[in-house]
Amino acid sequence: MDDNNKQKPPLRPGNENPTPKKGPRFNIYWVYGLILLGIIAIQFYSGSFGTTTKEYSFQDFKTNYLDQGKVDHLEVINNEEVKVYLKPSATETPATTPGKSPGLNLNNDKTPNAAFKFKIGTVEQFEKNLQEAQANTPANEHVSVIYKSEGDFVHSLLNSLFLPLIILVAIWFLIFRKMGAGGGAGGAGGIFNIGKSKAQLFEKGTRVNITFNDVAGLDEAKVEVMEIVDFLKNPKKYTALGGKIPKGALLVGPPGTGKTLLAKAVAGEAQVPFFSMSGSDFVELFVGVGASRVRDLFKQAREKAPCIVFIDEIDAIGRARGKNVVMSNDERENTLNQLLVEMDGFSGDSGIIVLAATNRPDVLDTALLRPGRFDRQISIDIPDVKGREKIFEVHLKPIKKSADLDIHKLAAQTPGFAGADIANICNEAALIAARKGKAEVDMSDFNDAIDRVIGGLEKKNKIISPEEKKVIAYHEAGHAVCGWFLEHAYPLVKVSIVPRGVAALGYAQYLPKEQYLYTLDQMRDQIVALFGGRAAEELVFGQVSTGAQNDLERITKMAFSMISIYGMNDKVGNVSYHDGQQEYNMTKPYSEETAKMIDHELRILIAAEYERTKELLRNHMTQLKALAQELLSKEVLFKDDLERLIGKRPFEEMSPNEGIPPVSDITSNPAVFQS
Repeated sequence: MDDNNKQKPPLRPGNENPTPKKGPRFNIYWVYGLILLGIIAIQFYSGSFGTTTKEYSFQDFKTNYLDQGKVDHLEVINNEEVKVYLKPSATETPATTPGKSPGLNLNNDKTPNAAFKFKIGTVEQFEKNLQEAQANTPANEHVSVIYKSEGDFVHSLLNSLFLPLIILVAIWFLIFRKMGAGGGAGGAGGIFNIGKSKAQLFEKGTRVNITFNDVAGLDEAKVEVMEIVDFLKNPKKYTALGGKIPKGALLVGPPGTGKTLLAKAVAGEAQVPFFSMSGSDFVELFVGVGASRVRDLFKQAREKAPCIVFIDEIDAIGRARGKNVVMSNDERENTLNQLLVEMDGFSGDSGIIVLAATNRPDVLDTALLRPGRFDRQISIDIPDVKGREKIFEVHLKPIKKSADLDIHKLAAQTPGFAGADIANICNEAALIAARKGKAEVDMSDFNDAIDRVIGGLEKKNKIISPEEKKVIAYHEAGHAVCGWFLEHAYPLVKVSIVPRGVAALGYAQYLPKEQYLYTLDQMRDQIVALFGGRAAEELVFGQVSTGAQNDLERITKMAFSMISIYGMNDKVGNVSYHDGQQEYNMTKPYSEETAKMIDHELRILIAAEYERTKELLRNHMTQLKALAQELLSKEVLFKDDLERLIGKRPFEEMSPNEGIPPVSDITSNPAVFQS
């Protein structure tokens, strides 16, 4: 059968274009090994160069040469060996000396030559043997002996340097192996590639499993990024009208919102080469490595243009220059300078778009953010209700969920949660359901997962005395009653006295309204709701405990913001001392008199709201006690339980809107008041 007609084995899926196997790469370690072997060979064989194949003893020398009168004179070299010089007339026959001729002088000149050598033990023994051998010879015919001291320069040099050289070569070899295998100095190639870029390249044929379908809740950001990809695919569509392709786009947003995920989707969707690198990959122990890696990265990008370069956590090298007054030559500043030049320098590049991600845009250098380098700043914020619902749908695809699972309710119960938090909740719910031996994940598992993420691990085995448990119950009941009877307080979802996390002995979970702006009345009501636990302890027990530490921290921060940042105090006035850009450094932007005024007004505001809290609880003491007793018996109460015990909430429920909650200093987590 013809070989061309033979059936070839089918290719595996995803391997239609198999990459041909490359030949063995040149390895510098082979060179080091050959050099080492050469040194060893010279060391062991240098002493035998020029020697004969036959070894002589003193007895051979005496019998074949000395007794026959063939010896002209002897030379004792270094008290170790004897060179035998024969007379010019001396000849050697095969019968006298077996083996190869030791190099006799067979010419007719009158110059004696060194015929051979033989080793001696000691000089004294050699002289004694020579004297005995010439005992019957007249004294005037005795062979003369000359003592010489000769040095083999190569041999002695190797003897003195051989061991240190071997040690140095071995250490050098190990360092190269360590740095080359560990990647600490540039991966393959070791220290010679320390200035090379560590960027991971995704070519056109490289498959990335993440696409834009896996990115949910970031519709506006996806449109911006997809347009950048379209710039590279169809540049004439935009340049025909005189427009220019943007140089770069900066993805800005809080941690966990999906900046890196969006970049992965770009790598999966783009039909152009995609270089991915972290900002910390540029920083190295050695000076100048960061700038060298930036140059190498853009050199590779020019060869692959049009392409996309993605730098994750760019704030590692993009911090504002001039902040470090101790070191005049900062390595990060050199790296940043090189990055600025490469992005938009004297020799402009075309076809290279730089994507970068950071959650600290306030610390970046202004030269990095200007148009021409990062032309666009794409904001990726905390998702709203609709965004969270889409994110839940994405993360719930691989989970065996119950049919009655309400995704919209889950999205409403998780305000302020980023995409990474939602992914964690879905995973925790699946683990909780598996722990309980369920076949499906239902709503109760998700509620437990939300409590686990918000409040921490439940600790039912924590030993709490009955007196402490009673204080905790009244504390949490005070929070619940104040939130229930205040117009601008958040609607209550759940109140519990089960210990959670590290220090939370109980917590009240609320459903905050998602909004951009907060009024003075809303902030005052939130302070009263936070004061509910401390005021309930004082009214019921006549003393307070340390359980309100977290509440007091948030109250103080909120009240200080109202007076010194939001301009909500008549005496201080409509001023804001907010230092978002850290321009004031260590100095305060106001005088000591103003500081005293702020402290005075802060205490007045907090004292007034605390009195309002106690007055509210005095008016609803019956409901407070009923709620505390129910907590002591059940430990966990929900909204339906509060309606049964203390009646309907007198104010209309605030349903979550589609806004995005502001990032403010009001609370670290608006969904929880924990004590």
